[in-house]
Amino acid sequence: PPELDPETMVACGQLASVLAEAYQHPVKLDIDVIRYNEALAKRESGLNDSHEEALLAKFPPAERLVLERPSVVLDAGYRIILWYLPGALNSSVQSITSGKTSTGQASKWRTHSTNFYASKEPQLKPGCINISPCWFQQGHEDGFMPEVSATLKGDRSLSVIQDMQRPGLISSAALRVMHPQLYRASISTHIELGNWAAKQGLDDMCRFLQHWTSVYTGAAIMCNRKSPSHRDPKCPPEGFDILTCIGGYGHGVMQLTNLGIELAYDPGVMVSYSGRLVRHGVQVAEGDRIVWAWFMRDSV
Repeated sequence: PPELDPETMVACGQLASVLAEAYQHPVKLDIDVIRYNEALAKRESGLNDSHEEALLAKFPPAERLVLERPSVVLDAGYRIILWYLPGALNSSVQSITSGKTSTGQASKWRTHSTNFYASKEPQLKPGCINISPCWFQQGHEDGFMPEVSATLKGDRSLSVIQDMQRPGLISSAALRVMHPQLYRASISTHIELGNWAAKQGLDDMCRFLQHWTSVYTGAAIMCNRKSPSHRDPKCPPEGFDILTCIGGYGHGVMQLTNLGIELAYDPGVMVSYSGRLVRHGVQVAEGDRIVWAWFMRDSV
């Protein structure tokens, strides 16, 4: 569209090219994800190694694969369960996302200080933050009203969302191709959320939703976090989270243990899958790494 700035249009062009290449390189697996999902517990974390070994015995990968070029992964029913898009992010998207993360400390592994390593660049602070214009606080999804995330309750809240607009547009454009039904459903959800917030007199939420460019309901931004193999139990099995990674790190590898796949996970990559169905972890030799994880929540 002519109203998009030239840098965003160029970034969308590169993304479209990589998406098209991936679609032309399908990789078919023997796993049936519908049966696999039925075998998972409701709150499957992926951190119980013995339980994961039992799942592997029940659903063993036929072979071990290493993917380095754009590809889509299909299950036994020819359903696309993963998009792998190395080189999807051009320089404008990578530069705009640099250095916009903060630290968080909690008892869980995702934000515990021991799971982060020191940055080489002084402006980067290892940590993890969640940003959402409308979500339920953890443990408050029943009987509570949604609200803006804590990270958007400061003086720079609107500028934070504005800094995220180009990455948000890129994630939306990708989902429009990967999962059109989910894209349209999320658009409807955002419209309903805006109408609901206006009726409730939630001015900040209304304002943030107007500037929020992603069809996803939230984003997690992680800097230099160690990522053991795990699952994201709140991700719907039919959904596609989107992960993008930038930085100055060396050789990176994403391990998809239950699929028997390793991905070259270098700066500029985009990967999309259901974080519940795909057990995933990342290994990076050295260097600074910033990950943007775009997600949706059924509760919203």
